[in-house]
Amino acid sequence: MSENETIAMNEQKETAQPAAKNAEDAAALAKKITRSEKGVKSYQRFGLRLLLLLAVLWVLFFKIIGLTRMPSADMYPRIDAGDMLLFYRLDRDVRAQDVVVIEKIPPDNTEKMLFVCRVVATAGDTVEISDGERLIINGNTMIEPNIFYPTPRYEGYTEYPITLGEGECFVLADSREGGADSRYFGAVSRDEIVGTVINVLRRNNL
Repeated sequence: MSENETIAMNEQKETAQPAAKNAEDAAALAKKITRSEKGVKSYQRFGLRLLLLLAVLWVLFFKIIGLTRMPSADMYPRIDAGDMLLFYRLDRDVRAQDVVVIEKIPPDNTEKMLFVCRVVATAGDTVEISDGERLIINGNTMIEPNIFYPTPRYEGYTEYPITLGEGECFVLADSREGGADSRYFGAVSRDEIVGTVINVLRRNNL
C-alpha cells in the first residue's frame, strides 16, 4: 500500500468516527424523545381514566344513588338518628311499606326540610285516623305488627278522611307519637320524593 493510500484511509477513518458518534447521539436522542412521548401518553391515559371514573361516580351518586343522614329518631327502632341511608333516586312510583326520603316544606316553615317516612297509602286510597288512634285505610283498620306505638291525630293540621290524588301518597313515621309525617304536612306528591331507601348503615357500625 502506497503512502498516499495510507493517508487516504486514515482520513476516511477520522471522518467516519465523528459521523458514527453523531449517529449514536441521534439514536440516543430519538430513544429519549420516544420515552418522553410514551410518558406523556401514559399521563394522558391516566387523566382520561380518572375523568371517566369521576364522571361515573358523579352520575352514580348524584343521579342514581343518594346518601343521607337520618335527621331524627322518627323511624326508630329500625332506623335511628344519625344512621346513614342509601337511597335509589329513580324510583318515584312508591308502594305501601316503602321507606322514602322526602323534601317538603312543612306548615310552620318556608324552606324545604328532609324527612324519612314509611308509605302507608297511595293514589286512590282514603286515609282516616280513628279516635282510638288507629290507622284506617279504605275503611279497614290496619294491623301493623311492626309498629309499637299508637297513631294519634295532630289537631290543626291534616283533616280526615283524606283521599289521595294521582301521584300522591300518605306517609307515617314508625315512631308514631310525635313523628313528623303526613299527619303534620299532608299528602306527599311524587315530585317531593327524593328516593326510596335501599340500605341502612348503622351509626354504631361506621
